[in-house]
Amino acid sequence: MFDHQTQLGLGTYTLTGKSGTKTIATAFDTGYRHVDTARLYGNEREVGNAIASAEIDRENLFVATKVAHFEEPEKTTEYIQTAVEESFERLGVDRIDLLYHHWPRNQDDIKTVLPILESYVEDGIVSHLGVSNYTVDDMELARDLVDVPIAANQVEMHPLLQQSELRSYLADTETQLVAYSPLAQGEVFDVDAVCDVAAKHGVSEAVVSLAWLLSKDGVAAIPRTSSIDHLADNFTALDVTLDDEDIERIDAVERTHRCEDPSWMRW
Repeated sequence: MFDHQTQLGLGTYTLTGKSGTKTIATAFDTGYRHVDTARLYGNEREVGNAIASAEIDRENLFVATKVAHFEEPEKTTEYIQTAVEESFERLGVDRIDLLYHHWPRNQDDIKTVLPILESYVEDGIVSHLGVSNYTVDDMELARDLVDVPIAANQVEMHPLLQQSELRSYLADTETQLVAYSPLAQGEVFDVDAVCDVAAKHGVSEAVVSLAWLLSKDGVAAIPRTSSIDHLADNFTALDVTLDDEDIERIDAVERTHRCEDPSWMRW
């Protein structure tokens, strides 16, 4: 699903208003071709405005968004259908490349929401079905629920949360892993292994962390930044190749840090 150009995408959480639109548009100018948003981010319209202003063929952009239903659980089917319709309208597109189920509260959520999202893939207006923050048990359930492939599971992943169990499970499926918070909200900048590899290659710790993620089979990454300089720096990770020693050094990091850990999640 992801090629070299889309394996590194742009996360857009908190990128709102005119400044958010400008940042996203600048990312497109920089070379990003994969953009990730969500209904809960409140910025699908900003993403849509940036898409509309971009001098890029729509076929060369990969647009992903996410819907969750816990805002109005008593109206699940109606709510999800309305949410998807509104996502299309706000994004200003006639096709969504990847539509995720966002933050399931429990497996009843999954049983209810995923078949609704599957119908949009079957109708041909969504290219790929995705899930977000699904555990291995959730993935097992999801694969039994739907007939279309689950193209991606978007979860937090970085050198301090390496998702070894989930990656091992996904290796035997057609599902790719999309890493959000790939820099652990800046925590990777203080990891000795990352710092040493960055010094070796003459690049930033952010670039090393992203290059490490992209070295893993079936893994894409969506760093978020509002800094124009960081947009450009992060994008260079596509051209950095870590050697086996570098990768093994980071693989051996023993610290564990989870940035997003709601009390109701069942990790």
